Amino acid sequence: MPLTRTASTFRPPVMEARRWLDGVTFPPDRPLINVSQAAPVDPPPRTLREAMAEAALNRDDAHLYGPVLGMPALREALAGRTSQIYGGAVHTNQVAITSGCNQAFAAAISTLCGEGDEVIVPVPWYFNHKMWLDMAGVKTVPLQTGADLRPVADQAAALITDRTRAIALVSPNNPAGVEYPDDLLRAFFDLARARGIALILDETYRDFHAAPGAPHSLFEDAGWDDTLIHLYSFSKAYRLTGHRVGALVTSPARLSEVEKFLDTVAICPGQIGQYAALRGMQSLDQWLAGERDEILARRAAIEAGFPALEKAGWSLLGLGAYFAYVAHPFAVSSADLAPQLVRDQGILCLPGTMFCPTDDPAGASQLRIAFANLDAAGIAELFDRLRAFTG
Repeated sequence: MPLTRTASTFRPPVMEARRWLDGVTFPPDRPLINVSQAAPVDPPPRTLREAMAEAALNRDDAHLYGPVLGMPALREALAGRTSQIYGGAVHTNQVAITSGCNQAFAAAISTLCGEGDEVIVPVPWYFNHKMWLDMAGVKTVPLQTGADLRPVADQAAALITDRTRAIALVSPNNPAGVEYPDDLLRAFFDLARARGIALILDETYRDFHAAPGAPHSLFEDAGWDDTLIHLYSFSKAYRLTGHRVGALVTSPARLSEVEKFLDTVAICPGQIGQYAALRGMQSLDQWLAGERDEILARRAAIEAGFPALEKAGWSLLGLGAYFAYVAHPFAVSSADLAPQLVRDQGILCLPGTMFCPTDDPAGASQLRIAFANLDAAGIAELFDRLRAFTG
């Protein structure tokens, strides 16, 4: 029997990790610390819930099929916001709303790749990107990163073949948290343009970037949409993970191809969530700035507390957005260590092996900690438990 599309890839890592909880009891004085998934656990702010309730009660069209590429008002608002943040020109006909950012990536790949084509992805990678490439029959070409976990454009250039269709970057990075500077992104943009391939840039965590101002200058290029495919998520910014609202920003010509994909997968993004995202863009800038400040405070708590872990042999490899990416000091693979941490210390995190090729030894020494739902006290408790663990 031939290998099916779904059988060609691994099981969903977050769901796999949750199975490690089966049969484990966490005492009241040491409850589970869940740092496995990069998603806010709090509900959307009240004004967004009111927007959703209002749409559900008073707008008949909110319960019908909407435009395949999303609500025009939300597309227009995101075009304007993107132009404002990056200082470039982005128009409504360059924006599509998707059912989450993962769908935006899937749609982009579907417009770029055929069977056996290739996409270059830095390691450690976001596992859902790898899963979709597997299921699309596309070869993932790993781009190794150095000690700073930043990819290098010249090294990517050496991996380009006549089957390469894109380079896919995530900044701030999932899983490593690393923020790619403008000159790095510009080098990849220039490389992609020169070689006639696309640069996919996933900025799901843009709103939690540590540096002030625009994260990069790519949209300032007058012809940016001949090369750049930009992905965004409303889920993290406005706590709308369960409503699945993402976006893809690219050329109108590519969006006509994207529309084919979206129409056959979901027909349209959910209407109720779009009303919430629109309300957020219209009225929650100050609130979102506060959310960013809180995430940066938690990042600072990671930095302040980590020296105690360093004394126990741990290393902080990357930090940013929702993530701390760390190296452990034990003579065991992280694939075995992570389930043991659940049983022994009440910590659920993901092993680096979930973010690397199976033959890459680096993942065995690494763990991802998604700390966005831990306050400073929670981070201190996490570090205390890690320091107490002796293998």
